[in-house]
Amino acid sequence: MLDLDKDIEVILEKGKKKTKKAKSEIRISVPQKNIEMFKEVLLYILGKVGSKPNIGESVLYKLLYFVDFKYYEKYEEQLIGATYIKNHHGPTPKEFIKIVEEMQGKDLVKIQNKYFQYPQTKYIPLKDPDLSKLNARELSVIDNVLNKLADMNASQISEYSHNDVPWITTEDGDVIDYEAVFYRTTPYSVREYSEEREEEVI
Repeated sequence: MLDLDKDIEVILEKGKKKTKKAKSEIRISVPQKNIEMFKEVLLYILGKVGSKPNIGESVLYKLLYFVDFKYYEKYEEQLIGATYIKNHHGPTPKEFIKIVEEMQGKDLVKIQNKYFQYPQTKYIPLKDPDLSKLNARELSVIDNVLNKLADMNASQISEYSHNDVPWITTEDGDVIDYEAVFYRTTPYSVREYSEEREEEVI
């Protein structure tokens, strides 16, 4: 599915860590805390916009990317903290497939659909998110991204992501660096850097 030059292994941590010989060039070990946050944010997004005809797997990838990177730019903290790879169609959260496989049947259902003439993978939530695990500022960032981008189709949001500095400055197949958000330009940036820098000088 991904246009990657290198194999990436995703390991979802549960309980005790297992020592395992790495077969692949890159190994992503996902802490349980991040897995739970990923699930809750995904369920929240699906509950809010998942029924829209344009919301397939490809659009979800970009929504998660913009939620994660917008939150990091604004608060300098991870929200989900997923690992996003640069591929031809835009940022792709590498952990998505494994986490969704774990959720299949109990938290959500995967459906193969068509959006106009194109094949589309949709996800239907089977439960509501646990809102006690998402605080007000996390929900505010998610809602802001959904209000701005959730009406875009796959090609529109893909094109939009291609003009974001973190994507532009990453080589094809590489992991997109969260720190690149601090070099974002309008309309992607969510911070007023000139004002902050003036305050620091004063």
